[in-house]
Amino acid sequence: MRSSRCRIASLVAIAALTLGLIGVAVAQTVPSGDVIVAWHVTIAPTWFDPSSAPPQITPFGTLYAIHDALARPLPNQKMGPSLAESWTESADGLVYEFKLRRGLKFHNGDPLTTEDVKFSFERYKGAGAKELQSRVRQVEIVDPLTVRFRLEKPWPDFMTFMGTTATGAGIVVPKKYITQVTDDGFRKHPIGAGPYKFVSHTPGVDVVLEAYTGYWRRVPNVKRLVLKSVPDNSTRLAMLKTGEADIAVALDGPEGLEVRRDSRLQLVSSRHASIFWLEFADQWDPKSPWHDRRLRQAVNLALDRKTTNEAACLGFCPPAGVIVPRVMDFALQVEPPPYDPQKAKQLLAEAGYPSGLDAGEFVPIPGFPTVAEATLNYLNAVGIKMRMRPMERAAFYATWREKKLHGVFMTAVGNSGNAASRVAEFIYSKGSYAYGGYPDIDDLFQQQAGERDVKKREALLHRIQQLTIDRAMFAPIMDLRALIGIGPKMADATINLVPMTVWPSYEDMKIKAQ
Repeated sequence: MRSSRCRIASLVAIAALTLGLIGVAVAQTVPSGDVIVAWHVTIAPTWFDPSSAPPQITPFGTLYAIHDALARPLPNQKMGPSLAESWTESADGLVYEFKLRRGLKFHNGDPLTTEDVKFSFERYKGAGAKELQSRVRQVEIVDPLTVRFRLEKPWPDFMTFMGTTATGAGIVVPKKYITQVTDDGFRKHPIGAGPYKFVSHTPGVDVVLEAYTGYWRRVPNVKRLVLKSVPDNSTRLAMLKTGEADIAVALDGPEGLEVRRDSRLQLVSSRHASIFWLEFADQWDPKSPWHDRRLRQAVNLALDRKTTNEAACLGFCPPAGVIVPRVMDFALQVEPPPYDPQKAKQLLAEAGYPSGLDAGEFVPIPGFPTVAEATLNYLNAVGIKMRMRPMERAAFYATWREKKLHGVFMTAVGNSGNAASRVAEFIYSKGSYAYGGYPDIDDLFQQQAGERDVKKREALLHRIQQLTIDRAMFAPIMDLRALIGIGPKMADATINLVPMTVWPSYEDMKIKAQ
């Protein structure tokens, strides 16, 4: 009897201790406080839906807050297991299997299953969709936790396209909910499985999110996350100084200097895979002046990349010689073209424009005024006369994809992946954002896509990049190292914690004790 009572007492003590420990753990992981992030662009509702994600890093600032993917960039990992606890590749490279974590749920409480994985993949129509659709033969549901992808032939970049920000194809959305509310309803009130739940969106003003305490990886530290649309650089700086914003994204050079001068603030440069370049959209049209390679070479020589870097990036943005960022796998490491305005004028004259030419409108990607203005000034200085035409960010992406931008325009791309994923979208003639291409480059691209020997594949991708230089297909400007202003409230903004992205690891952010 006594031993029975002792046993019961011991069990009660253990239970009490366990409950006490659980109470401590809960207390330690209850989200608190808020963080306000001032964005450099207007946040578009389309960025709540991964199915239409463009080849840009900007939409992932909302996508990875609300949603989660089978595999994705994680702290200190270019690609790590997320909703899928593991994946396997068959010996012949034709079959990939993903094993989901148990107990996953969307924000509305619905279970996340392989039905949702299959639905999300087949619904996807964003960047890389053409490549994925042409190379994935079938998606099979093995059981509620296992999904199998069968390829038409070996494709070394399958996981690059599925598990990085090269595309949003690996992000999983709720089939049942979308079927009920339609795509439009989903964009008005997205339901995901990421670290933050959608609360509200005021167009042109802000997006309000709240910590999802059921997130598989960890309970977010910060309870409320507000993403504000603040396209004006000086306004973002002012908000950072007054405490109206805790993080100011993509500051321009002058504002970056102001942050440096304020001892309360911190300036951080990103390490993501972004690059600025000029696109010659009409180079394949024999009637266009840009069909003449000498004009495209003149543009490359007209740009003072070093000075632009210092003015816009405080020296953090390395001048570029190719449109694949140097931090990417298989990137060709080359020097940028020299700044030679006299040679640029000579090439213009040789092409039949001794007095220069009127090249029409210059449309730059929004959010980077110093880079845009410097580039335009350098072109005008050598006789390539152009006029600035501003455009809103979401409209710019849509117009570019629809091939409605012409002449010379400036873009920037910051999604991750590798050289092959960049070639697939912008250099390969069938890429979603390519205005044209060359048969020999297309052949090389197809060769590398099936080449499983890493060294041979690298050689093919280097050859493609060199051909873009030889033909002056583009005018690379510089790798972008976004200048991020951090306010005094932040204990850890987690900028650069996740490789190849400009955005914080939202669930890991920490604020100082209030």
